[in-house]
Amino acid sequence: MREQADAAAALKGTARIEATARVRSRWYVGYLWLFAVWQLVLVPVVLLWHGATGALVSALANALVVMGLSLFAIRQPVTPCGYGGLHLKVMGAWTAAYVLVLVLGFTVFVSNVAFAAVAALVCALPASAAAWREARAA
Repeated sequence: MREQADAAAALKGTARIEATARVRSRWYVGYLWLFAVWQLVLVPVVLLWHGATGALVSALANALVVMGLSLFAIRQPVTPCGYGGLHLKVMGAWTAAYVLVLVLGFTVFVSNVAFAAVAALVCALPASAAAWREARAA
C-alpha cells in the first residue's frame, strides 16, 4: 500500500513539473509570431528600397531584431525537449524561402510591389505555421 502511495505522489509531482514546463515554454509561440511579423516588414524593405541606404537600414534593423529575439530566447527558463530541432527546421525553411524570394526579387520581379507582398507572406509562413501548431499543442 505504501508503494502505491509513493508511486501516486511521484506521478503527481511529475505531472506538476510537466504542466509548469508546458506553461513556461509558451514563450516560443510568441517568439515565432514576432519573427513572422518581422518578415512582413523586412522582406518588402529589402526588395523595394534599393541602394546603399536601403541595404544599410534593412541590415541594421534585421540585426537588432535578431539580437533582440535571441536575447529573449536565451533568457527563458524552459526550453522543452525537441525545440532545437523544430527551430532548425523553421529557420531552414525560412532560409530557403528568403533566398528564393531574394533571387527572384532581384532578377525577375525587380521593384514589383505585388511580388514583395507575396514574398513577405511566403517568408512569414514557416514561423507562423510553427507558431500556430505549437499554440494548438499547448
